[in-house]
Formats: sequence, structure tokens, C-alpha cells
Amino acid sequence: MNNLLPRASRLPRSLWRKLSSVLSVTLLLCATGALAAQSSGQHYLEDIKTLTAPQMEGRGDGTRGLTRATEMLEKRYRNLGLEPAGTIGYLQPFTVITGARLKQDNYLHAQNLSQKTALNLEQDFVPFSFSASGSVSSAVVFAGYGASAPEFGYDDYANIDARDKIVLVLRYEPPGFAKARAGLTQHSDLITKAINARNHGAKAVVIINGKLPEGTEDLLTRFGSVSGPVDSGVILLQAKNAIADAWLQASGKSLEQLQNQINDSNKPASFALPETLRLSIAVNVEHTKATVNNVLAYLPGATDEYIILGAHYDHLGRGNFDSLAPSQIGQIHPGADDNASGTAGLLELARRLSPMKGKLRRGILFASFAGEELGLLGSAEWVKEPTRPLEKAAAMLNMDMIGRIKDDKIYIGGVGTGSAFKEVLGRAQAKSSFKIEASPGGYSSSDHTSFVSKQIPVLFFFSGLHSDYHKPSDTWEKINAEGALRLLDLVEDVSRQLASSPARPAFVSVVEDRPAASGSGGGGYGAYFGSIPDFGQVENGVRFSDVKPGSPAAKAGLKAGDVLIQFGDLPIKNLYDFTDALRRSKVGDVVEVKVLRNGQPVSASVKLEQRK
Repeated sequence: MNNLLPRASRLPRSLWRKLSSVLSVTLLLCATGALAAQSSGQHYLEDIKTLTAPQMEGRGDGTRGLTRATEMLEKRYRNLGLEPAGTIGYLQPFTVITGARLKQDNYLHAQNLSQKTALNLEQDFVPFSFSASGSVSSAVVFAGYGASAPEFGYDDYANIDARDKIVLVLRYEPPGFAKARAGLTQHSDLITKAINARNHGAKAVVIINGKLPEGTEDLLTRFGSVSGPVDSGVILLQAKNAIADAWLQASGKSLEQLQNQINDSNKPASFALPETLRLSIAVNVEHTKATVNNVLAYLPGATDEYIILGAHYDHLGRGNFDSLAPSQIGQIHPGADDNASGTAGLLELARRLSPMKGKLRRGILFASFAGEELGLLGSAEWVKEPTRPLEKAAAMLNMDMIGRIKDDKIYIGGVGTGSAFKEVLGRAQAKSSFKIEASPGGYSSSDHTSFVSKQIPVLFFFSGLHSDYHKPSDTWEKINAEGALRLLDLVEDVSRQLASSPARPAFVSVVEDRPAASGSGGGGYGAYFGSIPDFGQVENGVRFSDVKPGSPAAKAGLKAGDVLIQFGDLPIKNLYDFTDALRRSKVGDVVEVKVLRNGQPVSASVKLEQRK
């Protein structure tokens, strides 16, 4: 500045006054812009702090904390002068299932001739949380592993009649399946066994662990610890091996003999037990329900077409089976990035755009969704019961986890689903410094997926996974507010273009690559290691974000922060290597692993266990 002053002092007085006036206005506008940016940043971060405060209780669906968040959003939309767009004012209530519990009168009775045995709940047997409720009394058939696998020329139900029967089924699958296709297949999944039995007419399925490694205890699965559908359509429970073996003895057979026969021959050994043996089963599962709300507000445009700006505002509460910090379940999972960052971003866009009422060609529907963490339930409810005509929706823009931008890199999905999206994004990106990693498909684990199924073009804005994902450590202090606000500038630009252009984008169906086969084969019920991978890591290997207490990994002395680089004689470069190596292993195997701890190699012997 000082180098310019001598020249300015030689200008005529009249021109100097004009320049001084212009300079004053320019400085005022710059100061105003700086204050506006500062105000935006303050608003944004304060909203995240509010959404993650202890009284919000992690915004779990069905909690008082989520209700408080709902009230906050409703009040904010009202204060901005946006129109209510729900079914009851700003709200669209819907019911979700938040869990399950066992009610009274669950029993398993066995009667052989005149001898009747009443078995003990949680000691001898336990239902699965996705069992159907009801009672049945029937004869029993043994159906091996309960698999119908034409690709392996194998069918446990080929020579038996399971209609109206109780089916006794082993966990896992014949070893021959793994020889033909590395790793466990979907036939090992509990839900696959349940559906197969139901489709063969069975009224109930009793699962048994079967052959166990020496020294391994025959444990029952804890109720609610295995995820599945709300109701599998068949009564489903697990019983101890010794209980089932006693039933099989009535046929002159043993559980060990039958399983060895199947494993050695890779052929079914199914049969009907004597009619003298009958089981009576009752399962009474109560699913806990709650009413939650989508919060919806509308900014009218010049026409009845509109675009949707969305973000989910629910999170995990105090954690559940989706928590990636299992040792900290019970603590509040505040969800600052997931998805207070997107929710606060939606409020910021509503604040910026609310003065544009009637000035854009298309309106804007601001949609704060609940139920996302339970399976995209809020967005699924809206597209099923839309509060505005679905055919008038030109595009849906979703923000989920936008608060942890690193190295100016952002991810945008769905770019191929709208005919004009590449051009629109190109114009917006030209004004930003972001490095964009774009993907054409519109399907992923967030709310925009619900709109793709209705052939509405979608864009998904995301800043990437990190080691605090689904943990109590996802806190507001780690939010990159400056980066998120610059991303909101880009989203606002895209929104204005889509709301103003003469033509709406045409929906394009994107053919996406199929998931790798190794990711679909029931690995959730194979040998148990007990580590939680850090999905945000970039190191060569697999970093553990947590180690489950009491797990094989914990017993071997492995810790959170260790980076797995070798599993037996196999090098581990990434999570896929680890998954493949683990699926090639068996329960009871002792595996020598090598990890890096603080940069130094540490070796440990891990004895793989059965899953519980």
C-alpha cells in the first residue's frame, strides 16, 4: 500500500475525492462480506454444538434428545419464514422399530413318548430378535446345514418334507462350499437359513452350533446381538448342542456322526426324526417402537416444480450394534460429523436462500430426515408418502458428513443420474478450490438412495470417512467449519443453478459395478477376530480403531491404533486382504499376526474363536 501513496497524492482533488469515496465503499463491502462470512461460520458451528450437546443424547431415534432436535429444526424453519411442508405443520411423523425385547411365555418343551422336558430360557435355548412370534407343536426333521445351493449341487431339503415341521439346522455350511469358492457363502447366514426353511414350509427353525474346536464352549447367541429383519417369517431360536444330540439319540444317531458324514461326503444327511418326539415352542418378541418426525419446510418458486435439499439429523444415541466403539456402548455418540454437519449445513442454506421466496423458477424443499441410521427410513417414508407432488421434484441434493474436509478433497456421488449434472458441477467447481472425486451412481448408504428408486436425479455431498465415525469421539471440536462453509458455497451454487435453469435435469439410470463376491458371502458368521477397522485410515495395512473387549485380538494383546500388516503368511495391504485372510481361516486356528505399534513391529498369536 505504501508504494502507491505518492502516486495517489499527485491526482487532481476531484478525482481523489471520487477514488476515496469508491475506496470507502469497497472497504465497507469487504468488511461486510468478511462479517457475513464470520457470521455464517459462527451460525454453522453453533448449530453443530447445539445438536451435539449432552441434552441431545446422541439424537437416537425414539429418544428425548431426538425430540429436542426436532423442536430446534422446526423453530428455525419457522423463524426463517419458510412454509410448513409436513403433514402436521412442519412435521411428518412416522413409526420406527428401535429394538426388540423378549416378553413373557417363551418356552421350548421336548416330549419323547411319556417323557417331557422343559428347557431353560437363556441357559438351554434363546430366540433370535428377528424371530416370528407365535407357538408351534410338531415333529422334527434334521436338515443338515439348512442349505439349498444348486451352484454346489447340494440341497438339504431335497429328500425330506419340512412342511409344518420344526427343522433342526447346523450353523455355517458344508466345508465343500469353501473349497469350491473361497470363504463362507451366503448359505452360512442365519437369515438365509431361516428364509430357506420358511420357503420349504417349516414352522420353526432350531439352530445349533454343531462341531466345535477342542476347548471351545457351546455358547448361545445373545438376544439382539445379531442384526436381521424385523420378522423373518418363521420362529427362529438357538439351542445347545447337548439338547439337540439327545433328540437325535432317539433315532440311533448322534450330532457328531451326522455332521462328520455331511462334511466328509459333501452330501446331505437329512431325515425325519421319529414321530414319538415332538417339540413345543413359543416365542414372544416385542419390538419397541417410537414415533419420529421428518422436519420439512418449503421455499416457494415461480412454478410448482422444486428441488430437495436434504440431510438426516438422527444418530446412534448411546450406541448399538452399529457403534464402531463397542467398548463404549452406553456413552453418548454425539454424531458431530454424522450428521450434525449436514443438518447445520441445511439450516445455513435455508438461512441464505430464504430471502429468495418467489424469485427462483423452482421452489426448494428443505428436508431434515429422521430414521436414517435405522435404514434410510425417513427418506423412504417421504418418497412413499410425499408431502409435495413427487413428479414435480426436479432433483435431490443430500448432505451427509460434510464436516471433516481434508486436503480440499470432497466426494460427490450421483453425478451420472442427472443429464445436466456434470455441466452444473463444472460451473460451480470453477469457482472453488476443491478437488472433487465424483462417482456416477446414486446408490449408497444415505438418504438420496430413496430418491433414485423414484427416478429423481440425486447428488450426494460427502467429505469422507474417518476414525471417529460412529464413535463417541465424533465431537464438534473436530469439525472443519471453514471447509464445510466453502462446500456449502458450492452446494448453494448448484442449488441455484438447478432451481433457475429453464429445463430440469432428466433422470439417467446408471449401471453400477456389482460388489465384489467376497463382500457378499456371510463373512459375519465366520471365525471371530474382534478388531474394528478404521475406515478413514490411509496407511499400508489395516489400522484398528478399536478392539472388542474379551475378543481373540484383545486376549492376544492387540490394541486400538495397531496397524495389521501380516496375517499368518499373508501380507495385509488393506481391509479386503484382511477379510479374505480371515474367511480362509477356521474357528480354533492359531494365527501369527504382525502389527505396527507406534511404528515398531509387534508379533502376536491370535486364537480365532466362534462368533457369539
